[in-house]
Amino acid sequence: MHRIHPALSWRAKRSHLILMLGLPILGLVSLLIGMSALAKLSRFEVAMPGRALSFPKDHAAHPTFQTEWWYYTGHLRTADGEEYGYQLTFFRRRVDEGSSPQHLYLAHFAISDKGRQRFTYAEQINRPSLGMAGAAEDRYAVWNDEWRAELVGPYHQLHARMDAYGINLILLPEKGPVVHGLNGVSQKGEGKGHASHYYSVTRLKTDGLLYVRGIAREVTGVSWMDHEFGSSQLGPTQVGWDWLSLQLENRTELMLYLLRHADGRVDPHSSGTVVYPDGRAEHVTVEGFEVVALGRWTSPRSGATYPQGWELRVPTHGLQLRITPTIADQELDTQNSTRVVYWEGDVRVEGTHSGQPVRGLGYVELVGYKTRVDL
Repeated sequence: MHRIHPALSWRAKRSHLILMLGLPILGLVSLLIGMSALAKLSRFEVAMPGRALSFPKDHAAHPTFQTEWWYYTGHLRTADGEEYGYQLTFFRRRVDEGSSPQHLYLAHFAISDKGRQRFTYAEQINRPSLGMAGAAEDRYAVWNDEWRAELVGPYHQLHARMDAYGINLILLPEKGPVVHGLNGVSQKGEGKGHASHYYSVTRLKTDGLLYVRGIAREVTGVSWMDHEFGSSQLGPTQVGWDWLSLQLENRTELMLYLLRHADGRVDPHSSGTVVYPDGRAEHVTVEGFEVVALGRWTSPRSGATYPQGWELRVPTHGLQLRITPTIADQELDTQNSTRVVYWEGDVRVEGTHSGQPVRGLGYVELVGYKTRVDL
């Protein structure tokens, strides 16, 4: 069973907002199409090698870059054993008007109810007028209407509600931030600035409340946080990406992304990161891993066909994993606002690591299977 609740702010219905959307970098959702790939980016700062990120300072907003997002996914369990996945993402897109910097704020919230095989999502789009949405520069606090993520001491606090579900969670990092890529940048294509600054907090102990049809239920679990900012756009032949974040029970984590070209080729700038149990991280080039789709799933609504289930091999790290969606239908159709259809879903993982059996949980994002994404 599949249920969708596209809970849009009334501001999202104003057509001029739709025309001013453009899409973030990678890692969750490629939103937006309004800004042309030919837009002049000279007025924005671009991601360049050598930038050293500092925390907690760099959890906050970076408004000189065109696009920025803060992304959480996680796996929750109630006391009686019910299991849920969640996604909460906040986007900032700079859409300058004349000589004055302007920002548009977007947010997505989704729940995967594994036991009932039900996927539900909502979205918000707002201007910062009257404090309805924003992202602080001097501390980590991002919000869109009543949805919010902020840092209070060492804790990440999340709050979001939609018709059937809500979360009020406290997340405690068990490992420090891991910066992806090489020399401070995650390269997405050829040339200067075709990159982002991108880091993850790959394991956060999670406690709090999950609201199911108005009833608060205590939950525990594990979460993943991404933060990415930059001003680049996809190359002319790049159409989308596949992105995976995996958390294994042996406390190893893995992030991989595959940038796809229109002819099916995988871009050589695709890469990943393996995070060891002690928090050390190692960059992995596209030559160092292989992802093989095991099947396909076609959406009955959009008609898009996505890979469904994967075999992942990272030989240098002794990883051989099978990745299976917990719900086949975890597609989001944001045509009412951001005009992008994509699959973002909860997955389970099993396989071997250095010859030993291992299991885990994760999230997979599939972008550009309905139409090309113009960043």
